[in-house]
Amino acid sequence: MKKTLKSLCLLLPIFLSLFLISCGKNNNSTKNSVTDENLKIHYIDVGQGDSELIQVNGKNILIDAGTSDKRSLEYLKSIGITRLDYVIATHPHEDHIGSMDDVIINYDIGDFYAPKVTTTTKTYENMINALKSKSLKINVPKVGEKINIGNLVLTFLAPNSSKYDDLNNYSIVIKLEYGKTSFVFMGDAEGVSENEILAKQLDIQADVLKVGHHGSHSSTTQAFIDKVNPKYAVISCEKGNDYGHPHKETIDKLNNKNIKVFRTDMQGTIIATSNGENITFNVEPVDKKINVPGNELNKASSK
Repeated sequence: MKKTLKSLCLLLPIFLSLFLISCGKNNNSTKNSVTDENLKIHYIDVGQGDSELIQVNGKNILIDAGTSDKRSLEYLKSIGITRLDYVIATHPHEDHIGSMDDVIINYDIGDFYAPKVTTTTKTYENMINALKSKSLKINVPKVGEKINIGNLVLTFLAPNSSKYDDLNNYSIVIKLEYGKTSFVFMGDAEGVSENEILAKQLDIQADVLKVGHHGSHSSTTQAFIDKVNPKYAVISCEKGNDYGHPHKETIDKLNNKNIKVFRTDMQGTIIATSNGENITFNVEPVDKKINVPGNELNKASSK
């Protein structure tokens, strides 16, 4: 009996140590701190188009794939991306889904999202055929639907109607929240879609706004920019583009609100990093003195 008690006394500290270690491991595994791994967003320079890569918790989300020149695909390969967990085609215009078929063919993809609208273009046909070849179905997101990845919450905010006169307004609009930081991605959504978001009183406030339609005057209404109230704005367009993007009206609204602007036509790929508290960028914002409309930038370059 004494031997048994002695053995138990010897084993008790060992069991207690193991229990404490186990509890420590469980606490660490359930701790949901945003500082464990930063969020990184690449606003990829694809010329006159759109493509954004979101990286968090070892997951990759791609929004659009630029034009058919494969610059989006080449960028993904250059930084070692091997899988895309979520892919979102905001709307079926060539400057947003031009290389989507190449992306689909080259990558293992989890879920694919697109709005409920079709076109008869070869670009759209190529995307659909690529999806069929990989047995991928299109998920049509509903407004308010969310994707949760660790501390990241992605919420779909548009489109809010089933029919529009302009394909741009079918654009999927997304708000991303990570800790205390937030980002909005507009696709090519124009004033019509922006007004619907405001009318529904959806939560659109964000620290960073990916400006709609490459900075066109058709988007970024004053009421909308006032509601979003961003600290930073990112414009994706090509230097010397035929449309004069970004337009003067949009640049003036951003400058008048002292919003810090980043532009792929002037700075190449923009990378934003968030630890859940603060947002940093790989480049400095464009100086207000040279943050001019696309057509003025073109004139300055040609002198």
